[in-house]
Amino acid sequence: MTMDKQDIFNSLIPKERNLKQIAKIATNSPEIINDLITGITENDTRIKYGCINTLVIISEKQPELIYPYFDAFKEYMASKNKFIKWAAILIIANIVKLDKENKFDSIFKSYFSEITGPIMITAANITKGAAIIAKAKPYLTERITNELLKVKNAKYQTDECLNIILGHMISSFDKFFRQVKNRTEVIDFVKKQINNPSKNTKNKAEKIIKKWGK
Repeated sequence: MTMDKQDIFNSLIPKERNLKQIAKIATNSPEIINDLITGITENDTRIKYGCINTLVIISEKQPELIYPYFDAFKEYMASKNKFIKWAAILIIANIVKLDKENKFDSIFKSYFSEITGPIMITAANITKGAAIIAKAKPYLTERITNELLKVKNAKYQTDECLNIILGHMISSFDKFFRQVKNRTEVIDFVKKQINNPSKNTKNKAEKIIKKWGK
């Protein structure tokens, strides 16, 4: 199926749009990737968010198609538009496995700069990305671990937000725990969440302690 830029944008407008299908079409016609990138600046929010969310899907399936645009997404991580910012955080994590130029290393601090708040979803996406990055770049494991543990001093809009993030942190650590050298500090962090008010976070802590506590 051949689609030009306007066809792509038109397909993003309906409520019943199928982003996975659009992503599939784009991966078969890489020139569409550039159209999706330019679509992020469209005024129509349906097109804007349709493009960025489709790019997230592509970055998960075929990151090699997105990596050439690394610098663009680096800039979008600082976007005042939170939806674009959140998507860029995930996209950067998904394409890091191809980062032989070590571009990510130069933005490490800025990538993790909002792990301590104040926006919960920003921190949640960073936390999700952290595990992906640690697996892709094992030599950054200790630095990533230290960044995640800064949540001890985090300040979000509410205590409930903090408790949710703590659950995300535990899930992230679980995915790359084998790589962690200072396991004691991580286990101690998780143990403190066994009595967390959030049932979900509490359950995650109990499972991880059972799995890795020994």
